[in-house]
Amino acid sequence: MWSFVISVIALILGYFLYGTFVDRVYGPDPSILTPAVTKADGVDFMPLPTWKVFMIQFLNIAGTGPIFGAIMGAKFGPAAYLWIVLGCIFAGGVHDYMSGMFSMRSGGLSLPNVVEHLMGRGARHIVLVLSLILLLLVGTVFVYSPALILGDIVGGGSKGAIMMWVLVIFAYYVLATLLPVDKIIVRIYPLFAFALLFMAFGLMVCLFVRWPDLPELWAGLDNLGPSVGLKGQRTIPCLFITIACGAVSGFHSTQTPIMARCLKNEKLGKPVFYGAMVTEGIVALIWAAVSSYFFFDGGAAEVGSNLSAQAPEVVMKVASAWLGIAGGVLAILGVVAAPITSGDTAFRSARLIIADSMHFDQKHRRNRLVVALPVFAAACLLLWYNIADENGFNVIWRYFGWANQSLAALVLWCAAIYFKTRRNNRSYLIAFVPAFLLTVIVVSYICMEKIGFSLPYGVSIAIGVVVALLLSAGFFLRRHYIQK
Repeated sequence: MWSFVISVIALILGYFLYGTFVDRVYGPDPSILTPAVTKADGVDFMPLPTWKVFMIQFLNIAGTGPIFGAIMGAKFGPAAYLWIVLGCIFAGGVHDYMSGMFSMRSGGLSLPNVVEHLMGRGARHIVLVLSLILLLLVGTVFVYSPALILGDIVGGGSKGAIMMWVLVIFAYYVLATLLPVDKIIVRIYPLFAFALLFMAFGLMVCLFVRWPDLPELWAGLDNLGPSVGLKGQRTIPCLFITIACGAVSGFHSTQTPIMARCLKNEKLGKPVFYGAMVTEGIVALIWAAVSSYFFFDGGAAEVGSNLSAQAPEVVMKVASAWLGIAGGVLAILGVVAAPITSGDTAFRSARLIIADSMHFDQKHRRNRLVVALPVFAAACLLLWYNIADENGFNVIWRYFGWANQSLAALVLWCAAIYFKTRRNNRSYLIAFVPAFLLTVIVVSYICMEKIGFSLPYGVSIAIGVVVALLLSAGFFLRRHYIQK
């Protein structure tokens, strides 16, 4: 438990110390009018209360990511704590803060258009394709996973019940994507965010009361997974793909522009963007500790489950056993409502990214429908594959994990270029170091995994290092250009 306590304290200190340092280096200017003011349209651009922006940003980037990822990542052992803390402070916080500030400073542009300002049109096309693929994958898995749970609760797990819930959730996605941000998102997201936080901090209180005997960092960082059914997964790079939300996640950079269009002052970037990332990291730490108790200290038997339980079952069993009826309700919100809210903002982000790329005004509902229909059609094809193939969900989820971290690496390279171009000191290291390391991770992962090239482990790591070194050479040798 002491590793968990130290990790939480380190994360909070990271916000106040390193977060303040990053904010100072970037230099927010409160005199600059934000796009929420200059482009207010009553649909996507509108000034909102800061607390609502924070809660919506937190729920947008979190969903079930810091829950499911932390549960699966906890099987690797206490190394999960280390990755969450270091990843959140030095990679995830920087990634979210910079992507949000870039968007706000450039008039609320979506990620691909921001990248064009930093790296040119070629990089914009790469990020555009990768972002849309990632958002489609997010939207698809977050239709199917809550439909499975609801179908099991209400319809006994039958195929017809699951399909009914798929249609209901998909219909909601269409509605939430097309309506102005204040009609659904602003009204209900803060409530769901509060429920997610209440469940997490309620479990933290239970951890302190119980004070279980959990694996500690100083006992070693060996992979403990084989004892709980995790075989053939190496800590490097698999842990860094398994725990994305809660450490660093490219999906966040597709979400920050949504709230960058609603902030009234650039000085609010640190508490909203960096702060929401740190809050998500604390939630991930709580679930990593709870899961360590579940898998390694007899928690599974205590709550009436077993070591082969999947993440949704861990959430339901632990929350119900520790928090009673309220915990059961919150668990359902956590594994059903949270992924649904992530899915609808994924589709909304896809609409905004396409519209920005085409310079297509979104004030009129007809224009929003024209852009959204092809996105939903593509999602339907992925859903069909997901349902037709019994292993489809697992395959899509693994591609999602890899695409997610690949996009995060690209955004961090963009941030490094920004600092190198705009500053005469070594401030670019803020983004360069995590970009380099994350590049090694994503390249080696796709090289060694079955969804990629199935190369030997040592060869895969070597290729990852070589690719990162080549990108570094390009970073230092190429003359960077930032469009004014």
